[in-house]
Amino acid sequence: MILDKHNLDRQWLFSLGATHLLFDPLAKRAERILVDLPHDFSIIQKRDPNAPSGPRTGYFPGGIATYEKTIFIPESWKGKKVILEFEGVYMNAVVHFNNNIVAKHPYGYTGFHCDLTPYLLYGRENRIRVFVNNSAEPNSRWYSGSGIYRHVWLLVGESVHIPPWGVYVTTPKVSPEASTVSVRTTVENSGQEMAHVTVRTTLQTASGSEVARREDELNVPAGSSVETAQELNVDSPKLWSVDNPYLYVLRSEIIRDGVVVDRTDTKVGIRSISFDAHSGFRLNGVPIKLRGGCVHHDCGLLGAAAYDRAEERKVELLKANGFNAVRCAHNPPSPTFLDACDRLGMLVIDEIFDCWREAKNPNDYSLYFEDWWQRDLASMILRDRNHPCIIMWSIGNEIPELTGFSEGYTYARKLADFIRSLDNTRAITCALTEFSLRPLIAEGFGLERRIPDDLWIEHSSKFAEPLDVVGYNYMLHRYDSDGKNFPGRIICGTESFPSMAYDYWEAVERLPYVIGDFVWTAIDYLGEAGIGRVRYEGEDPSFLGNYPWHQAFCGDIDICGFKRPQSYYRDCVWGISKAPYIAVHKPENYGKKTRALLWSWPEVVSSWTWPGYEGKPILIDVYSANSEVELFINGRSLG
Repeated sequence: MILDKHNLDRQWLFSLGATHLLFDPLAKRAERILVDLPHDFSIIQKRDPNAPSGPRTGYFPGGIATYEKTIFIPESWKGKKVILEFEGVYMNAVVHFNNNIVAKHPYGYTGFHCDLTPYLLYGRENRIRVFVNNSAEPNSRWYSGSGIYRHVWLLVGESVHIPPWGVYVTTPKVSPEASTVSVRTTVENSGQEMAHVTVRTTLQTASGSEVARREDELNVPAGSSVETAQELNVDSPKLWSVDNPYLYVLRSEIIRDGVVVDRTDTKVGIRSISFDAHSGFRLNGVPIKLRGGCVHHDCGLLGAAAYDRAEERKVELLKANGFNAVRCAHNPPSPTFLDACDRLGMLVIDEIFDCWREAKNPNDYSLYFEDWWQRDLASMILRDRNHPCIIMWSIGNEIPELTGFSEGYTYARKLADFIRSLDNTRAITCALTEFSLRPLIAEGFGLERRIPDDLWIEHSSKFAEPLDVVGYNYMLHRYDSDGKNFPGRIICGTESFPSMAYDYWEAVERLPYVIGDFVWTAIDYLGEAGIGRVRYEGEDPSFLGNYPWHQAFCGDIDICGFKRPQSYYRDCVWGISKAPYIAVHKPENYGKKTRALLWSWPEVVSSWTWPGYEGKPILIDVYSANSEVELFINGRSLG
């Protein structure tokens, strides 16, 4: 849709606590304050060492809240279609409009729509109330935030219109000489009589010049929708790539009785992608290794609130630090984030779930998966399938059903097949870890031991059968052997330890069937508190940090956007560094023995003046892409 798209982010009345008066009419109304969206009500609350989710969410609380807003509906909107769009609400959203429930949406990471048309009161104020329930904790392994943390829109169109996500663009033929843009447009008629319309599709350059046009007539029955298919031929196209992310504009118009009754614009990148075990990943026919990083949805100090500039800045930071690919862990990102990836040239793995039927937390998405997986997966694919930046769809992360229990193999096939029914132009992957097979091993099998090869071969082959690319989390030791065990398997390192950056990248460059590496993580995030902290022998060996830890502390880039030492090391590994980097270990830690680093990086800083430690030994690391370096201190060579 949309002839009219109204942003509804401003001036919502927000109440924290159980304020839904329908539950208890005698309850005292909580204090209401005026807020603008996006809004995260977890980040504004005081952290608590006894928070139910503990270090998983950085000791931030969840809770229950209500958002309320009134909008004026003019008489002129009679006969029009009016839809309310939420880009993301965490979680268990219940939307009321004029006291009618118009939507219930459990999952916190997918967008959804509410048809308001039957409930409109014309010529007066209409009331929206959104009840958010993130009180059942723990439900997440990382900081989720709470509330209406992405944009809200009001979509207004004629009775004959293009529904949200109703334009689907692919580029089946791509070459620098000539390309084909294929467009499928859905036209919906919510009126009372048959509509005869013309669908006009025009491809324009970024500056607005017309490149190609196609018009087709269509009859749309009342109360129904019809899809039309069109092809546009483009001579000498500008291809979308990482280095030159050129975007065309596709204008879709519905014409009825000579009048344009609906119009929507879609950004289009003309590009081709392919995957095979011999040539790896190719973009526009050119092999490219994925210098990737995993990124959670939060914006650091801003919490989960998806402010446009903060989302764009994350992509700018990735680009500036040598990344050409990002894995959205472990849920669909905001539309703004993907728009920035399109515009700046960042390849994307778009991921849908962290769990299926088997739970990772007592109150997580496993409670809703069986009833909602298809709707949520459709939401991601239909919303995102026009983005040229997306090269892979991921059906999950470290899914426990790798064992085959709980119909794991069946669901892997169901999810993959369902995606292909909506979009068959990208590779489908899933991030696997061999530790999902631990239930098949005797008790006492710890992280330090590897899963037997025969178990991995048996179960990964069955689970990965419907996949195009198999994601490997922390399984560098299997790269070489699985090239022999699974001829033709395409591997992507979907998570890797920062401390092993050189080893992972060496394998990526050496093995053609390993298409890239995604470090955990590219940008630091809230939750999984202290997973990247350095632990010395004799200190608390727990997996996550005690209060007051709040950030993971494992990102190449910290939560404020500054490079950490491991990022300078990665510059050397990737061959993009311009100068050596001097990393000085804190002198108070000299002689201490560290536990295995894994997600950690040594406690080093770019500083070499330490008052009070004159004459005492200190350890210095130098990162360089050169074969030889010489270190000087106060003009004296140290070798």
